Amino acid sequence: MRTLTWHVHGSWSTAFVQGRHTYLLPVLPDRSRDGLGRAQTWDWPENAVELSPEELADTAIDLVVLQRPEEVELAERWTGRRPGRDLPAVYVEHDAPRGHAVTSRHPLSEQTAIPIVHVTHFNRVMWDNGDAPTHVIEHGVIDPGARYTGDTASLAVVVNEPVRRGRVAGTDIVTDLAVDLPVDVYGMGMDALADSAPGRRWQLHENYPQHRLHDALGSHRAYLHPYRWTSLGLALIEAMMLGLPVLGLSTTEGPRAVPPEAGLLTNDLTALAGQARRWLDEPDEARAAGAAGRAHALTHYGLDRFLTDWDDLLGKVSR
Repeated sequence: MRTLTWHVHGSWSTAFVQGRHTYLLPVLPDRSRDGLGRAQTWDWPENAVELSPEELADTAIDLVVLQRPEEVELAERWTGRRPGRDLPAVYVEHDAPRGHAVTSRHPLSEQTAIPIVHVTHFNRVMWDNGDAPTHVIEHGVIDPGARYTGDTASLAVVVNEPVRRGRVAGTDIVTDLAVDLPVDVYGMGMDALADSAPGRRWQLHENYPQHRLHDALGSHRAYLHPYRWTSLGLALIEAMMLGLPVLGLSTTEGPRAVPPEAGLLTNDLTALAGQARRWLDEPDEARAAGAAGRAHALTHYGLDRFLTDWDDLLGKVSR
């Protein structure tokens, strides 16, 4: 199947293009947000093909996978075919509502031709989907391998732009825990984080490439996922697949993603800090929790399950 889709979320797209279809990726000369083309930092297969808007107009397309509201118009302008009318389409919703969940109506809620595919069950429930048909296809992650050693007695966190994202990403929780606990933070925007809260017991690591990040994360005793309100972060699943035990808030999709034997999810910050201290002092216990988390993540978020679910849905929509 020749599937048109935009490169929007790098980790999700990397998993999606591992399937057996041909993936048509719009590319613009400046590789701006409407035309990123293939990933520059991941190794994508050859069946992920870059096409300019001019080339798309003359290309056979079986289906379009939309990920942003503006792509409905963009697809029609570049291909001459309207998604949901002239071209079978699905819409992937990556995010939880950014406003109040009770009053957040999905942008595609007033039509029935394009199914909305949520990446978590939490997102599906929080959005008002209106009349649109809905599905849930949970994340799939390429297994990075069991790399856990836990040799470094600290908590690892992965977050980009922690100061800008603030309470949504739980940056204040990281900042508070780092007063007394050793924390290593990986991501973009580390200089701003350092300036925002000096004197913390943290080490900040700016924008590691993925292969280096996986090795670095595996050396830490546990993974801290402090996000308050977001879709399920793929960094959390990757950390579990690496074999790290997990600490985090009991919010959004977290309780489904992290079983009790794999870590502690709680909104009691005293309990969270206490469990962190326990694992820092008890490496064998941390290792056992991490092994349970890896087994769960491979079963529930493995690439084969993800691609099979997508094949099933795309086959139904394209008929």
